[in-house]
Amino acid sequence: VFHLSHKVTRVVPESALLIVLGLFLGGIVWAADHIASFALTPTVFFFYLLPPIVLDAGYFMPNRLFFGNLGSILLYAVIGTIWNAATTGLSLYGVYQTGIMGHLNTGLLDFLLFGSLIAAVDPVAVLAVFEEVHVNEVLFIIVFGESLLNDAVTVVLYNVFETFVSIGAENVTGIECVKGVVSFFVVSLGGTLVGIFFAFLLSLVSRFTKHVRIIEPGFVFIISYMSYLTAEMLSLSAILAITFCGICCQKYVKANISEQSSTTVRYTMKMLASGAETIIFMFLGISAVNPDIWTWNTAFILLTLVFISVYRVIGVVLQTWILNHYRMVQLEIIDQVVMSYGGLRGAVAFALVVLLDKDKVYEKNLFVSTTIIVVFFTVIFQGLTIKPLVQWLKVKKTEHREPKLNEKLHGR
Repeated sequence: VFHLSHKVTRVVPESALLIVLGLFLGGIVWAADHIASFALTPTVFFFYLLPPIVLDAGYFMPNRLFFGNLGSILLYAVIGTIWNAATTGLSLYGVYQTGIMGHLNTGLLDFLLFGSLIAAVDPVAVLAVFEEVHVNEVLFIIVFGESLLNDAVTVVLYNVFETFVSIGAENVTGIECVKGVVSFFVVSLGGTLVGIFFAFLLSLVSRFTKHVRIIEPGFVFIISYMSYLTAEMLSLSAILAITFCGICCQKYVKANISEQSSTTVRYTMKMLASGAETIIFMFLGISAVNPDIWTWNTAFILLTLVFISVYRVIGVVLQTWILNHYRMVQLEIIDQVVMSYGGLRGAVAFALVVLLDKDKVYEKNLFVSTTIIVVFFTVIFQGLTIKPLVQWLKVKKTEHREPKLNEKLHGR
């Protein structure tokens, strides 16, 4: 019904509608049974729902655009994420010291851990909104590439801070911090290398499948998923592994497999990704209807919303100012506004906050409640208002035109 009604699709992003639907369904279940029988568990999310979405993003990535803007994307994804995580965590801790939030059983490391997980910009939500708006390619690839690699960076940062929380603040020495920094690079680069290795393997295998066309699509999915699992098994970044597996193998796989297999891969991948997105956003709504996880602290929740918005704007402006000295295509003020506004939070932040250990992070419920509010606010409010904003600011859109006959022939 949603996809048939063009009036609704023009105004409401699908992710926002699915969250509302999830809340509605969760409410019905709660009213009937008084138990929150469904919840989005981190295991299901990280092993079954996230891989198809990330693979779809990597496999259909416009490579030339992506690698042409890789420097900018990496700056926003790595430095930007660390900036957002650190400033949000430290600012919340600073305000907590003034006593406005009341008494919380928590310390500096807990705030930094929360800052690291709330910095996860969601590629699903961003992609859904940006595809409907049709912003220009450069802006699209930078925001989309940033949100994709930002997830990987967030997960790595989260693991570093979680280790610090586990060993206790008093045991975090200079050596531990150096180890944290080194592990950050090892996990990220290691994950990328695993992805490139499996992309090479997949490209090679697809050369020898001429007589068994029927199993070609299977290889694409199985070997890509193996890159994810292998990276996970080696404690490297699984998100980066499957992203780069998709990015690096697409040209070779498309050239090697038959037209029918290529079509099968395309539609199956899109279907799996869109199914996973639907499930994630619905379960985000359903998971929220569980009174056991709600702990309210107005100051903490409001300040989190203020800090993530303000620091994202400051981060984007500062980084763009540096980048514009080196970029051929300058990022204008309007682009920066859209980039600052495009920081929608989503399921990755929620899955990470649910993963927290209550025995070590005593204020877990407050963090979960705040994350749910942040996700709902950014997906529903920013998702609904970004389209009018783009039209009002007259952001440069992509131009869609029919290729001329000459271009079609050359393309063939």
